[in-house]
Amino acid sequence: MSRLIIRGGRVVDPSQNLDGQADIALAEGRVAAIGRIDVGPDDNVIDAEGLIVTPGLIDPHVHLREPGEEDRETIKTGSEAAVNGGFTTVCCMPNTQPAIDDDSKVEFILRQAGRYGSCRVHPIGAATKQRKGEELAEMGLMAEAGAVAFTDDGGCVASPGMMRRVLTYVHMTGKCFMQHCQEPTLTAGSVMHAGANSMRLGLKGWPRVAEELIIERDIRLNRSFGCRYHAQHISSGGSVEIVARARAEGQPVTTEVSPHHLLLTDDLCRDYNTLAKVNPPLREQVDIDALIQGIKDGVITILATDHAPHSLESKQLEFAQAPFGIISLDCALPLYMKALIEPGHVDWPALIAMMTINPARLCDLDQQGLGSLVVSSAADVTLIDPDQRWTIRVDEFMSKSRNAPYDGWDVTGRAVGVIVGGEMKMLRDESRLRCKAATCS
Repeated sequence: MSRLIIRGGRVVDPSQNLDGQADIALAEGRVAAIGRIDVGPDDNVIDAEGLIVTPGLIDPHVHLREPGEEDRETIKTGSEAAVNGGFTTVCCMPNTQPAIDDDSKVEFILRQAGRYGSCRVHPIGAATKQRKGEELAEMGLMAEAGAVAFTDDGGCVASPGMMRRVLTYVHMTGKCFMQHCQEPTLTAGSVMHAGANSMRLGLKGWPRVAEELIIERDIRLNRSFGCRYHAQHISSGGSVEIVARARAEGQPVTTEVSPHHLLLTDDLCRDYNTLAKVNPPLREQVDIDALIQGIKDGVITILATDHAPHSLESKQLEFAQAPFGIISLDCALPLYMKALIEPGHVDWPALIAMMTINPARLCDLDQQGLGSLVVSSAADVTLIDPDQRWTIRVDEFMSKSRNAPYDGWDVTGRAVGVIVGGEMKMLRDESRLRCKAATCS
């Protein structure tokens, strides 16, 4: 039996508290062994000297736009962007056209992913029909069909009564509910953070409390049910405090943060730069500081890109009319490094945990052997060169869209190899691959 041996790298697997030099053997789509491994005559070898070897990176919050908005992104192009950025698994949001709100649409996503996906793609189902917040979606059937969580992302479940019902039924499925935390009456017509910059630009501001109120409300509603509750892409320092209190009380509450909310402030909007228009909005340095402290304190446990593709034509509209959204699947890893590793806020095991085992547990993907390199788990591996210096060029993205404000940024660190189910999907330096068998895996 031919194996693929990843040799001589620094293996970082937080699920096993593993951080040290080791070899990994992959065979038949699974991790076959880890430790000091002798290479056989039929084995293929990847020289991982100088690289960090991790479980395949997982992004639990991406928008792939299929079905209905394939001009912005597709499962094919979005999964290619994911692999380019080092991800082996993504979970796609249901705010498509039509919404992913029944089992047939969940099955459609899985079929498309099987045909065209470069990485694993798991659908997240809508909590209410057409994401309108008026009638419960068929969550039980969607869970059976393969939905890994539920959300009305792109919009909030605004009604407390409906939210109570959603928490009840999601809890029955055993899945997690992910909330887009936006109180709609406080944000109608809002296009950026409410502060000095919005006043100077004459644009309607989006207050922090619109996010914080929803999280506070939902946590109170959920005390009766104990549904796993996840606050998506938080942007306010006040949100960190609310989640911290809930977690200290033992409530099943988690949260995530996106790269743009760790690196960018609303100063980027000063020239009506629509590439800086995102939902929730970029806020102030005080919020970034609070988010980073929340990561250091273990309150924020997941990193998620909220990859939101849009056409350049739509982003060239006036600021108030342009759509919300930033893409970053192709370049998220060095952005997280820039925000967290380089300043010394976290170490590599902490960063990798937030990108592997933690999102795997959130979406029950750990039950499928994802997020870990334990023997018999899925052979999903990411190879990272922590020292590679490069310049982000949006024209080189694999994503179909280009709406990222990072073009021209000089960064350090890059995913240089991706293996999904034992199959090499990307290797930037082919000289690292040494084939002993007739063909390489």
